[in-house]
Amino acid sequence: MQFEHLIALDDPPPLTRQQAWAGLVQRMENPLPFLPSLEACTILERHADHLIRELDFGAARIRDRVTWAEAYWVRFEIEPTGQHAGGSLRISIEEGEAGRLLLRFAYATHGAGSEDEAFGEIIQAAYRQSDHDCVRVIRALAAKTKTP
Repeated sequence: MQFEHLIALDDPPPLTRQQAWAGLVQRMENPLPFLPSLEACTILERHADHLIRELDFGAARIRDRVTWAEAYWVRFEIEPTGQHAGGSLRISIEEGEAGRLLLRFAYATHGAGSEDEAFGEIIQAAYRQSDHDCVRVIRALAAKTKTP
């Protein structure tokens, strides 16, 4: 299943590219605030251009590879296992009309929703909700780090 959507970052107070990027770095380094069902995240390998992580969801452990272009995008690639079909999520910081900042969430999953349209719609709704929650966490992080 391929799915993507945009979330504007210009709601008051608007986020800057730097604030959005800082939030995405936090999602790479410490995804716990972004994924409520996540119990732990261990960074197994750290390189100049990527991370290898293990995500512990209790009943399931997932490994992913995180790559990025600083201040532009981050990509999470989940390794397929017996418990998970694998897939990817790319989050891009984009500029729309009049310099309006947006986050583009682009998913590519294997198997999920490919044959059952109703199931695919449920997954897409869950992705949208999770992505709006992600933006809320980024906003909260930006508000904490604002200088007076």
